[in-house]
Amino acid sequence: MTVTFKVFKKASADARVTVYLGRRDYIDHVTGSDPVDGVLHVDREFINDKKVVVQLVCAFRYGREADETMGLSFKKELILSEIVLFPHGEEPYPTPTRLQERLLTKLGKNSFPFHLDFPQHSPTSVSLTMNPDDVGEPCGVEYYVRGTISSANEPERFSQVNMAIRKIQFAPTKPGRQPCTVVRKDFALSPGELELEATLNKQLYHHGENMNVAMCIKNNSSKTVKKIVVTVVQCIDVAMFSGGHHSAKIAFVETTEGCPIVPGSSLQKQINLYPTVKATGKYGVAIDGRLKGDDANLASSTLLADENNRDIFGLVVSYSVKVKLMLGAIGGELTAELPFVLMQPKPDMRKMMKADTICQEDNMDDEETDVETGEPRDALKMETLRRRNV
Repeated sequence: MTVTFKVFKKASADARVTVYLGRRDYIDHVTGSDPVDGVLHVDREFINDKKVVVQLVCAFRYGREADETMGLSFKKELILSEIVLFPHGEEPYPTPTRLQERLLTKLGKNSFPFHLDFPQHSPTSVSLTMNPDDVGEPCGVEYYVRGTISSANEPERFSQVNMAIRKIQFAPTKPGRQPCTVVRKDFALSPGELELEATLNKQLYHHGENMNVAMCIKNNSSKTVKKIVVTVVQCIDVAMFSGGHHSAKIAFVETTEGCPIVPGSSLQKQINLYPTVKATGKYGVAIDGRLKGDDANLASSTLLADENNRDIFGLVVSYSVKVKLMLGAIGGELTAELPFVLMQPKPDMRKMMKADTICQEDNMDDEETDVETGEPRDALKMETLRRRNV
């Protein structure tokens, strides 16, 4: 049986160097990441003074492109991995995968397989939404596979191609404990206390799911609760800078239903929230890194092997629900916070077996090419790792 699957292709402006990849989404398993396997093809015959290099590049933009003046740049590029494909050193080429073997056979000479690895603490792909009037690249973390061919005698003359890829995480198969908290507040000049118990219906949410917040309020104080405010907050820690922190309101509900809660009374209430990118209507909200033509999702929660590790870099995203009881200008407020995880579900392999291998064509700069193979297992693997959702 012959199985057809897609291969991503991108060439430089002068078509001298071309990168081929089997997929553009690479999974971060917390303890390690999928390797980047591909083929670099040079279109014409070699001359002895040519040098061919392939790199895995992480680009981190931390300021608006419109504010860059007089040579000031708010973008840093980190070369995470680099391989010199020609002239080849003493180390042997890595064993090619089935996809690389098929590409090498199809492309012929002047084609080189490569294998690049993500470092242990490299961040996931995240970007921030922009104002409608802003131009240029968004702030955040992006990845590229960069192929370069240059002359050893004239290094300034070169051809270069950058293919964008993503580093993503999927939700764990086992969710954590159901978030629940109880907070109390007493008052210096009056007896009794105000108690708030808040609970989420689960700890792990997938993108697009509704959230249910249950609360129980017991007012044993002399104060009156005038309204209830529930907010979903996205917290962004910029690990590359000390003190770099940003928060954004993703969903917001303010209600006076059941209020006022007078002294000696109680209230049980449930509130539904639906956090999405469109619901925010703001800029500066973290979203998952996306390729052209993809829909935007809120940035997934960042899973770390060690929460106390400070060797990481990039953007660390977390979420929480804040429930506030407003007591007026004199009484102040009482706040309960419930952290939760928001991520993409892990694809189901059994459903992937039934998935159609023909998907929407990519943009003009990143063409897709059909490659035939007699191994259905490899075709399934390529398609499984390409798709983020089932």
